[in-house]
Amino acid sequence: MKRLRALCVIAALVYGGAAGAAEKTPSLEGTWVLVAADTLHADGRRVHGYGEHPRGRLMVDRQGRYSLQIFRAGTQVFASGDKGRGTAAEYEDAVMRMSAHVGRVRLEPASGTIVFEIAQSLFPNWEGTRQVRKYELKGDVLTYQVPASATGNGTTAISQWRKE
Repeated sequence: MKRLRALCVIAALVYGGAAGAAEKTPSLEGTWVLVAADTLHADGRRVHGYGEHPRGRLMVDRQGRYSLQIFRAGTQVFASGDKGRGTAAEYEDAVMRMSAHVGRVRLEPASGTIVFEIAQSLFPNWEGTRQVRKYELKGDVLTYQVPASATGNGTTAISQWRKE
């Protein structure tokens, strides 16, 4: 009987410790609205990379699958009205006004990082990559940095999201 009681106590401690550890990792599950999409330059200047009023959504399900879109507001429309007949400038604007990718995401609080495992992306160079970024989660506001932004110009992208 003493042996059974000891095993029960050990099992409770092990299970309780594992459950406690799991509780320490905040959940990203839900819908997040974009608050800021800024660009930090090497000289310290911080500018709005997607304009004054960027729009975006980050949706994460219980299993960590995500879909992320960031848009610059107020872009030009195609003069032809035909998606297949834009000018070079219209196509460039259409691509540069948006960032989007899907895959799996998780927080790693011990290292202060958020990990994106990108399955598909508007920027094809990111497809199949694992990106580890520093993050901060304060209440319902998530902020993370992309140290090697897709522009390749040495800037750091900063994204800030608020949970709906």
